[in-house]
Amino acid sequence: MSNLPSEPEFEQAYKELVSTLENSKLFEKNPEYKKALQVCSIPERIIQFRVTWEDDKGQCQVNNAFRVQFNSALGPYKGGLRFHPTVNLSILKFLGFEQIFKNALTGLSMGGGKGGADFDPKGKSDNEIRKFCVAFMRELNKHIGADTDVPAGDIGVSPREIGYMFGAYRAERNRWEGILTCKGGNWGGSLVRAEATGFGLVYYVQHMIQYASGGKESFKGKRVAITGSGNVAQYAALKCIELGATVISLSDSKGCLIATDEQGITPDLVNMIADMKVKRKQLAELANSSEYSNKFKYIGDGARPWIHCGKVDVALPSATQNEVSGEEAKKLMESGAKFIAEGSNMGCTQEAIDIFEASRKDKKGDACWYAPGKAANAGGVAVSGLEMAQNSMRLKWSAEEVDAKLQDIMKNCFENCLNTAKEYVPFGEGEFPSLVAGGNIAGFSKVAAAMLDQGDWW
Repeated sequence: MSNLPSEPEFEQAYKELVSTLENSKLFEKNPEYKKALQVCSIPERIIQFRVTWEDDKGQCQVNNAFRVQFNSALGPYKGGLRFHPTVNLSILKFLGFEQIFKNALTGLSMGGGKGGADFDPKGKSDNEIRKFCVAFMRELNKHIGADTDVPAGDIGVSPREIGYMFGAYRAERNRWEGILTCKGGNWGGSLVRAEATGFGLVYYVQHMIQYASGGKESFKGKRVAITGSGNVAQYAALKCIELGATVISLSDSKGCLIATDEQGITPDLVNMIADMKVKRKQLAELANSSEYSNKFKYIGDGARPWIHCGKVDVALPSATQNEVSGEEAKKLMESGAKFIAEGSNMGCTQEAIDIFEASRKDKKGDACWYAPGKAANAGGVAVSGLEMAQNSMRLKWSAEEVDAKLQDIMKNCFENCLNTAKEYVPFGEGEFPSLVAGGNIAGFSKVAAAMLDQGDWW
């Protein structure tokens, strides 16, 4: 990687994976997998293109767009599209690299990829967003397909954008096929897809709590701090509340909202926030309203809740990458946090992960147990995989059927991470197995074995 331009996000993701593989027994048992690591760290294909579109003033605008098709050993490339001004190749490579192993952990037949553009939907009219999506798909349609590459939504790409792009694909190709997931419910989308990442995150943590407590504890009575206020955070909050927890925080790019009463954040408030997000409003407006000013405090300047929310049992970073620093990791443990799981991709810095892992070894049963995003937030792409299956069969499963399958996938994912860690990573008596190592090894091993079977390296 030294001969490439600096790509800090991708390099962080790569080093995090490599460190756990090299500190395990994996290469001792499977020395041939070292070459697989070298091969799969380079994308099979990167597509970069420009998108020109006309704004409401009749002026031509141009954006950079990408699709990173990282690895297809297990199935068609699968991963979201992100529309955000910060999008660059480093971020998409990090997300695509993580996606390879996340998809492997679902047990479904999906490879890994990611894409997007530095287009910002905020402040744009529906007409401008539609024009951009049509122009974007005019090029992307040449490189995707139901058995080739199936993108989904991500930051800045809601069902609205998915709909515009799907319509553009049909117009370009004269075909109806499941080339995008997160589609509308009445034209090929799956029930529970919107909820899946947040619900799956909570299901995963539920297994962590049950394992750590010997089945004696659950979410009931737990104080849960969450960052973000988008899709993942909203549904994680709702599921936590349903299971008896008290949600004490949400956040956006401008700051964080922290509950100051015992009730915490209610389902009605989550629904109100969801409506605000659709209208591109900030949480500060809610905190400053007369109805809620005495129930919450709002901390601006982009603050995160970790050092402000008092006692915490469970922390769920669910906004974006690197949203828990080393200092914040220490503060969370001082606040009593016993479980932290990433609803966002690479939500913790490497320094924070090292602190959590050191706690796992030193404090044993009293540690703060960490779960990486590639395992804990795999529920979203898992239900995208179920959406692909429904499209292929021209069927639609009930919400109960999809949710049951999601729960099984997250249970199997947790057990796979746990048992793989026990097999490959030494741990002392009373220590929890390393879920980050288990997730990395289990996901990578599955991909490496498929690559070896298919002759991807000699």
